[in-house]
Amino acid sequence: MPELKQEQYSETELYRIRHSAAHIMAQAVLEMFPSAKIAIGPPIEDGFYYDFDLPRPLTPEDLEHIEKRMREIIKSNVHFTRKVVSADEAKQIFKDQPYKIELIEGLEKGTLDEDGNPVTEKPVISIYTQGIFTDLCRGPHVESASEINPDAVKLMSVAGAYWRGDEKRPMLQRIYGTAWLTQEELKEYLWRLEEAKKRDHRKLGKELGLFYFSEDVGPGLPLFTPRGEMLRYQMEKYVRDLQTSYGYQHVWTGHVVKEDLYRRSGHYDNYKDAMFPPMVDENVTFRLKPMNCPSHMTLYNEMGLHSYRELPLRFAEFATLYRYEKTGELTGLTRVRSLTQDDCHIFCTEEQIESEFKLALDLIREVLNTYHFSDYRVRLSLKGKAGKYVQDDEKWERATSALRSAMDASGLEYFVAEGEAAFYGPKADFIARDVLGRDWQLSTIQVDFIQPGRLGCKYIGEDGQEHTPVLLHRAVTGSTERFLGVLIEHYAGAFPAWLAPDQAVLIPIADRHFDYAKDVAAKLKAKGIRTIVDDRSERMNAKIRYAQTMKIPYMLVVGDKEMENGQVALRLRNGENPGPMPLEDFIKLAEEEIAKKV
Repeated sequence: MPELKQEQYSETELYRIRHSAAHIMAQAVLEMFPSAKIAIGPPIEDGFYYDFDLPRPLTPEDLEHIEKRMREIIKSNVHFTRKVVSADEAKQIFKDQPYKIELIEGLEKGTLDEDGNPVTEKPVISIYTQGIFTDLCRGPHVESASEINPDAVKLMSVAGAYWRGDEKRPMLQRIYGTAWLTQEELKEYLWRLEEAKKRDHRKLGKELGLFYFSEDVGPGLPLFTPRGEMLRYQMEKYVRDLQTSYGYQHVWTGHVVKEDLYRRSGHYDNYKDAMFPPMVDENVTFRLKPMNCPSHMTLYNEMGLHSYRELPLRFAEFATLYRYEKTGELTGLTRVRSLTQDDCHIFCTEEQIESEFKLALDLIREVLNTYHFSDYRVRLSLKGKAGKYVQDDEKWERATSALRSAMDASGLEYFVAEGEAAFYGPKADFIARDVLGRDWQLSTIQVDFIQPGRLGCKYIGEDGQEHTPVLLHRAVTGSTERFLGVLIEHYAGAFPAWLAPDQAVLIPIADRHFDYAKDVAAKLKAKGIRTIVDDRSERMNAKIRYAQTMKIPYMLVVGDKEMENGQVALRLRNGENPGPMPLEDFIKLAEEEIAKKV
């Protein structure tokens, strides 16, 4: 379901339509496979799914048959009726469905809802029936299938899914589908999916020669080419220079840390499953660094006892971190095992939280706007009733109150999400929408009243006494790798000129124009414009097509006329052809566009 507005989505017409379509799909599958065992089938963002234990693997032809039967059921205008039942009644109804029985037992104990999610209050057990099909469900649903447009429903794919997400439990077959209000909305959605395939950063990354993954190195460990590293460098340089201008100081804290530090900070208990295996030397256990905060707090302590006059202290670091993600969860650059985080930790007094939040907010806004992520929302992530949270209610209350006050004082609109906080404190997460309407969590500002005390961070206050500082955790783009993956898809690989790994390419028409092309390239490089010369023995048109494929912003064709007049013939990757112009004019044009980051 949409990460931005879960509660609102559950109240929408689309939610009810998709939830009902999932039940109709389950009915069609049971008609096709009477011995099938059904699990859960919730609405999700842009669609729905249902998990089945079936006697054989599904085929594309099966999906066509199921989809056809779904349309027939919809057109028959079955009604959805709800009934509250006891646990014993529910067990009798689903006596032949072991996955439903397990869910009912969870409901009976008050530990799970019918989707298998933990709950704290014993829920009501309800069932929904449409036609001959009955399912364990809390709803909501449409009143009748006539509210579903049969031409706006489509089954998309089949995937494996472990029951309850546990790899030790049975592997089920998950059928994904989508449903919309109109056929036009369905077509638009399918177009976005196709466009997303074209923009897939894994595909474009290879085509543009930016990065590779190799089994010789290992899964989730990207290898960046010179072009890819130039992109990384420009991204990091931009944020580094900007946050320096905002008063942040850059530090460096290495790649390996003693495990004991993570035990004291609380990270070990919460992140040990995501850490690479330990390394032991002379009875001391070390870990590859999965996060920066304990190292930054240690650096703070090693620099001596601080005065309140020194605060705030803002430590920023582009640090490569290592997280032992499961192989099946790795996804190109957006989920890797080595990531470079634009991390920052701000040591401040409680009274400085509001002003420091505003400073970080201004920085984040400037960066997101530069990258053309102007459509974003902010989630206030709070501690839930369940989860691995440090138990200190008084500090949690102070941290939450301080973050709310800072967000309100900044005039920031936000929505609340219970259970999404870090284990040590609440956070403001910035979720941006790309050109295809997909949501990405990018930036974050977190308030931490807990870790500094655990690691002994102190400062001398105005009263001459020792106090514990508040720690603000802040990341602007998250990780370089993930953000680059998002950018590749956001721009479809056509990066703005300031960011493009190659900003200009000289295309000599014939061999006799090579020296002039190289001379022009040297002048452009001297002006800081990243330039290459295509001196391959190819025809001019082939070189232009190649430059367009590589999405280079400026193509500069040079022949006899350009060589005689000190000109370049400018072509743009979007197909525009401004034509010949003095080299000085092109330099001015390029410098202005690059400087403005347009």
